[in-house]
Amino acid sequence: MSEKRSLLCHMVILLEDGSTAENTRANHKPVRLNIGDGSLSPAFDAQLSGLVVGDKHDFTLAPIDAFGEVNPDNIYYLDRTRFPADMTLEPGVIVGFAGANGAEIPGIVREVAGDSVTVDMNHPLAGQTLTFQLEVLQELNDD
Repeated sequence: MSEKRSLLCHMVILLEDGSTAENTRANHKPVRLNIGDGSLSPAFDAQLSGLVVGDKHDFTLAPIDAFGEVNPDNIYYLDRTRFPADMTLEPGVIVGFAGANGAEIPGIVREVAGDSVTVDMNHPLAGQTLTFQLEVLQELNDD
């Protein structure tokens, strides 16, 4: 697809059980979706093709086309001593780690067993079939 453009959209992401994972209306911060620049999967790009301001579009994507499959190589087993002594470590806690480029990378604590802490560095929505509800608010120009 050679189309390159950006849309400002409100987006709701629903999990398979119908619960809401993300809702940009709730925080009043629409999302910018860049079509054709490789930042979105080809399947996601295809869903945006032809949309114009005012359009509302719902679609469902398999994990591979949304946030990817869960990668077992992104699950780490770390010793408790690698964390601050006063840090509460329990399943669901999000911990920040320094990435190679200095950016912070979030990890989710999945399990604490004795001195072993299991941290999942996959995207929180990886491995899930998701339904996206979009409303196109504006077409953005990069000129």
